[in-house]
Amino acid sequence: MRAGHQRPRALPAVDSRQQLGNRGLSIATKGQSFTRSGERQLRDVYFDNAPYSRFHWRSPAHLTKEQPVSARPHSRALVGALTIVLCAACTGGAGAREADGGTHGARPGSAGVGDALFPKLGNGGYDVTGYRLDLDYTPDSNRLKGTARITARATSALSSFHLDLAGLHVRRTTVNGRAAEAERRGTELVLTPAGTLPKGRTFTTTVVYDGRPKTITDPDGSKEGWIQTDDGAVGLGEPTGSMAWFPGNNHPSDKAAYDITVTVPKGLTAVSNGELKRRENRGGRTAFHWHNGEPMASYLATVAVGDFDVHTTTTNGELPQYVAVDPDEAEGSTRVPDQVTEVTEWESRTFGRYPFSSTGAIVDHLPDLEYALETQTKPYFADAPDEQLLVHELAHQWFGNSVTPRAWKDMWLNEGFATYAEWLWEEDHDGRTADRIFRDFYDGTDDESGGIWDFPPADPPSAAKISDAPVYGRGAMVLHKLRQAVGDKAFFTILRTWVKEHRHANADTRQFIALSERISGKDLGKLFDVWLYGKGKPNKP
Repeated sequence: MRAGHQRPRALPAVDSRQQLGNRGLSIATKGQSFTRSGERQLRDVYFDNAPYSRFHWRSPAHLTKEQPVSARPHSRALVGALTIVLCAACTGGAGAREADGGTHGARPGSAGVGDALFPKLGNGGYDVTGYRLDLDYTPDSNRLKGTARITARATSALSSFHLDLAGLHVRRTTVNGRAAEAERRGTELVLTPAGTLPKGRTFTTTVVYDGRPKTITDPDGSKEGWIQTDDGAVGLGEPTGSMAWFPGNNHPSDKAAYDITVTVPKGLTAVSNGELKRRENRGGRTAFHWHNGEPMASYLATVAVGDFDVHTTTTNGELPQYVAVDPDEAEGSTRVPDQVTEVTEWESRTFGRYPFSSTGAIVDHLPDLEYALETQTKPYFADAPDEQLLVHELAHQWFGNSVTPRAWKDMWLNEGFATYAEWLWEEDHDGRTADRIFRDFYDGTDDESGGIWDFPPADPPSAAKISDAPVYGRGAMVLHKLRQAVGDKAFFTILRTWVKEHRHANADTRQFIALSERISGKDLGKLFDVWLYGKGKPNKP
């Protein structure tokens, strides 16, 4: 359906940096700790993708703003002493080796990954490789019981770390089978394991929780999180909602495999991402075991519980396809299974091999929800979708789900590409040409063209704007201008190479521009400056 943190420039070869200002001394160093008289302030920083700690001391009162640094003999002596310590820290001795692979210098993981639009989302210090969620849900009481087992690798030595979780009651937490201290700080669940976690260590966190999951209001006013329906509920996550029903590292930059088991009252069905591995009875209730083996961002995870008719078939004769339809939407959805097959096959020919182990759709009955969402392998529709909407959401399986933005500001890489897929579909199925659609958007005669010049597609001004018209319509216009500039052969090579080189990974706008210039052999700086980053409407279409 529906940006960016650029880390500071890399350090030189020596893993230390010191700054001496008018009022204090700051030192950023990897795996080292220093002391000085005065008030210490600690925060995590990153250089060259490596975690550092910045220690800052406020100067004593006798060092005033008016007194120049050159007149401070104590400061010069301190700098000399610290230089000796810093040089010793950088000689590759035992302390440095421990920082690289042990627990020396272990510290708390950060709350948030530094996303410019959503600074509190995600967490630092680890990378999740897999989630195993065991959920039990009763619609009548809207009560959810869950056990989350999260396997991750420490990217720095950790004394504690954070998970994102909104609401719900945490009953028990363990790390590698040992009890871990848990503290709630808003939507942060802070866990302190019994022992520090060395850098590079794989560890498993278990969180047992329950309660009535909450609906979260998106910055743009839309609803996400856990949303009740007339016969069940659905979990929707873009951009923040997944933390309403399971704990995790809730940012698109940390993708992982998922195994989701959902137990529901007999007669109801639970649909989730990936393939249905088994279905079993549990004392008058039914458990559905779904497996999504390819990496998935947390916002793309879903569970839909309700009365569904599930149509199973194969696409291309081999790809499993699951289409779940609420009976209230059956009349308008009779062609959806065939359309999913047709669109998946067409987009595979256009963009390259389908990136996942299954395809499908979920057609629910939730008329008050005013959007569809590209949940991985099975896009979610709140009512019967039309053909263009199917094309858009299934295109996200390539653009957004397999190739996922590093940060939320790059949402045009999702929505601009999926919108352009609609243009290509119309062009290829006896409708308007992509060039005609482009002109209609430029002239303001297309129904979807309103507001496309409000801001540059690659620079949404706030979190509330990542799903606005410039990200979609003008994002698609950027791609059409690229197509005009490089020609069809190079353009489609760019698209296919993009999804191939970044399959199941994260990427950003700079990488797409570099790829476009590499394949086309052209300097495309002016094109992107005007159409992707420029403010207002360009003078010429």
